[in-house]
Amino acid sequence: MSQLVEKVSQDIITALEKDQLVLPTLPEVALRVREVAEDPDASIDQLGKVIGSDAALTARLIKVANSPLLRGSKEITDLKMALARLGIEYTCNIATGLAMSQMFQATSDLIDRRLREVWTRSSEIAGICHVLCKHRTRLRPDQATLAGLTHKIGVLPILTYAEEHPSLLKDSFTLDTVVEQLQGTLGDRILAHWGFPEAIQKVPSQHMNFAREAPEADYADLVTVAMLQSYMGSSHALAQVDYGTVKAFARLGLDSDMESAEADDLSAEMEAAMAMLQ
Repeated sequence: MSQLVEKVSQDIITALEKDQLVLPTLPEVALRVREVAEDPDASIDQLGKVIGSDAALTARLIKVANSPLLRGSKEITDLKMALARLGIEYTCNIATGLAMSQMFQATSDLIDRRLREVWTRSSEIAGICHVLCKHRTRLRPDQATLAGLTHKIGVLPILTYAEEHPSLLKDSFTLDTVVEQLQGTLGDRILAHWGFPEAIQKVPSQHMNFAREAPEADYADLVTVAMLQSYMGSSHALAQVDYGTVKAFARLGLDSDMESAEADDLSAEMEAAMAMLQ
């Protein structure tokens, strides 16, 4: 590891340990949605009032409710109908994920481009997670989607740090190495800080551990497989991984040959899930 990588990593870890690293906070609307959802006496009307104050989020939730993955016999035309179809918990997780897109923006062009790339890829992975979850597990598709959207959340404080240290921006190799090494630890810390469900709090650090043992399929497995599928056929290093060494496939009951017909069977649904989150 180069001295610069070592120094930057140490700076970030020290700041984290001393509580000097500013962890990102969820957008206001997401915090309020989660507050309502955690209240056992909350009603769909209360949730509607919170979401209704954000026109963009309202439009996106109506789009989600009309997605081929969730579509009923009747077209959803307003927020109340959308919430009735989605339910409080599903709405809470999907709304949180969608609201987070505004966090992946920056003032510097270079950082902004990197953040948008992370968000676009995370949305794609979240869509694949939703479909795999529905067909391959008894886990919840809304939580699988949220796990996909947040699995790289640890990138945020690193890129914020880079924005304040312009010399790091000029050295993309060092920045990439720091991101690779720290994003998992930081991601776990952020999701715990936000009080996310325990089942997805460790996904940022676990999804890259291909030899990980677990008693049964979990959200990290879904993100692992979705991520590998997302990079398949590209020139990215993750496209070169030997899927036979990735234990998540067996836990999900999937053939590690992802070129197989089974992947094609779900591809239309995956396209729909990705479109739903865009």
